[in-house]
Amino acid sequence: MAANLDQIFILLRDWLVGFLPAALRPATGVVLGVIAIVCVFPGLFALTTVFERKGLGRIQNRIGPNRVGPFGLFQPVADGIKSLTKEDVVPLSANAAVHFLAPLVLVVAVFMEFAVLPIGRNMVLVDMDAGLLFFFAMGAATELSVFMAGWSSRNKYSLLGAMRAVAQMISYEVVLLLSSVAVVMISGSLSLPKIVAAQDQFTNGFPHWYIFTPWGLAGFLIYAIAATAETNRSPFDLPEGESELVAGYHTEYSGFKFALFFLGEYLAMFSISGLGTTLFLGGWSAPFSFLTWVPSWIWFFGKVMLSIFVFIWLRGTLPRLRQDQLMNFAWKFVLPFTLLNLMVTALWRFMGEGWQRWVVCTVILVAAYVVMGRLEMRREHFGPRSYRYAE
Repeated sequence: MAANLDQIFILLRDWLVGFLPAALRPATGVVLGVIAIVCVFPGLFALTTVFERKGLGRIQNRIGPNRVGPFGLFQPVADGIKSLTKEDVVPLSANAAVHFLAPLVLVVAVFMEFAVLPIGRNMVLVDMDAGLLFFFAMGAATELSVFMAGWSSRNKYSLLGAMRAVAQMISYEVVLLLSSVAVVMISGSLSLPKIVAAQDQFTNGFPHWYIFTPWGLAGFLIYAIAATAETNRSPFDLPEGESELVAGYHTEYSGFKFALFFLGEYLAMFSISGLGTTLFLGGWSAPFSFLTWVPSWIWFFGKVMLSIFVFIWLRGTLPRLRQDQLMNFAWKFVLPFTLLNLMVTALWRFMGEGWQRWVVCTVILVAAYVVMGRLEMRREHFGPRSYRYAE
């Protein structure tokens, strides 16, 4: 019974395609998988917007959405109708074609990332040997879409927001990719299902997740920081800095085009949380051996939603950084620490089993954190401000 529940969606797909000729079954199976992805994750996006507004309301001592539907649960429906009915305003001097394509490129690229994520046991749309490379290749397209939006708007605020976004996303994408290399070094594969299978083991009831190792914990924290910057979430939401850039790269967007940017941001959160879950948190594997009877896809979505909760928590807690703080943190602290973590991962790999590698790797990482934090990220002392006015 538990096995059937775990594979219920696979069995349902096989049952549906069984009515078709044999020649059409593979293509139909792929189409059904695409339909599932296109329906499930936007549905989660709608629910997440309610949870985020409710959560931020609780953090800020207010109520949040509570008018449309029971407990405000129909608020996403109202927002969607509003976005569909609002006027699509395009600046007269804007490049209309690029202005139109930018949000589409963003959403399509993010949807492509879900194709290689193992959502459950045997539940991956495309099982390719280089799935991790494919994921990062699709993620690079999001930077292009953001710059397309800012440049095509012919607006200084939009262009500045786009330039901020490109600088920020390129800086932290290097860190994001290098933090994932540590997992590839240990698992010996770029295939995401194989990475999950390498962690789907237990010792005395506890899992072999990579986060429970010194290099894995450091890599996960680095990945989480870079993922927050990649998705333009607070405290790294400088491309959308309302206080100085109105709304950044999507200032000139309205109606359904703005809704697509909004959708793309949340879908990127889901995809990057799904990749972090796959690399460091065991993917769809259970947290304890006695819980393996729970369907694997429940564990995957549970871990992803826990990551989304952390995103929301950070947004309601931390203030926005300055641009110089953002770049200094990326290039002076996070990137060198990531390179050091790769060396520690190699040391862990070749020291063999035993408690010695736990001690050595932990001491190296903690000492590096303390030394680099004191030397590279020391507080700057600014002099008194001077205000000058045009005469």
